[in-house]
Amino acid sequence: MDALVEATARILVKEGFEKASTNHIAEIAGVSVGSLYQYFPSKEALVAAVIDRHNEEIMAIVRTALTEIADTPIDKAVRQLVTVAIDAHRINPKLHRVLAEQIPRTGQFRDVEAFNREIHTLVRAYLESRRKEMRKLDLDVATFICVSAIESVAHNTVLNHAETLSEKMVRTLVDETTRMVVGYLR
Repeated sequence: MDALVEATARILVKEGFEKASTNHIAEIAGVSVGSLYQYFPSKEALVAAVIDRHNEEIMAIVRTALTEIADTPIDKAVRQLVTVAIDAHRINPKLHRVLAEQIPRTGQFRDVEAFNREIHTLVRAYLESRRKEMRKLDLDVATFICVSAIESVAHNTVLNHAETLSEKMVRTLVDETTRMVVGYLR
């Protein structure tokens, strides 16, 4: 199964969704088409598996970061979250771009929404624990704004600038996004 998912990811990046036929995927993975169909009923199911794997990679990084910042003041925690969000989105940016285009085609919105709910829950719990450092805010609204702002910067950075993204630009994006989010919270 891993070979099929990896082959699908490689084809998506190099050749695009249209060229990712089940025959081609099976050939690249070194398995028969019959074996492919034992695990995946369609090309869309394979793409969905690639999306799941990519999202799990990102979520593993985000979960770790949110655990590490539990006792960290807001300004340092936000900086870490922004850094982690950009770094997580930089995991295979070409694949990330292709998958962002393919999610509607595969019907994976439900799974993406589950990841988003988990992130919101974790960030809200962190903000709740740091209430004394913030101005009076509705925590649900604050969570939504913080997660949306950080996610948007990270996602759009990778989608639009992955090939030209220097470390200096990453530092600038981290600094400015941190300033924006911390300024909002305080």
